[in-house]
Amino acid sequence: MATIGRKNVHGKGGVRFKAGYTSDKMKNMLRNVVSQLIISGQVEVTLEVAKRAQQKAERMVTFAKKGDLASRRQAARFVREEGFVDPKTNKNALQKLFEVYGPKYKDRNGGYTRILKTTNRRGDNAQLAILAFVD
Repeated sequence: MATIGRKNVHGKGGVRFKAGYTSDKMKNMLRNVVSQLIISGQVEVTLEVAKRAQQKAERMVTFAKKGDLASRRQAARFVREEGFVDPKTNKNALQKLFEVYGPKYKDRNGGYTRILKTTNRRGDNAQLAILAFVD
């Protein structure tokens, strides 16, 4: 028997579960993590986020290896340009991706990043990992 009430509101009828993380939030979070990875070279996140971000980062480096205009536009759809600027070179994430990481991994066939497991996070005991580019 269904109860009358608004959907996805805690304490109201008919709600069994409300997901705290939507797919849009997950996509935006992965965009931020990959952009920060490009700028700083490594980023510390949870293990699950690192696994998902690794797939996206590998794809962005593959676009950078091609280096043509279509690949740059494909990467620009995902990599954040505003707010992610390298303080040393004053380049945004997309510029650094195509000018640094594209030529660096030109002769490498995949495996541009690695995941190093670290300690568990205080508070929720989540497994932390460092996602970094391979030298």
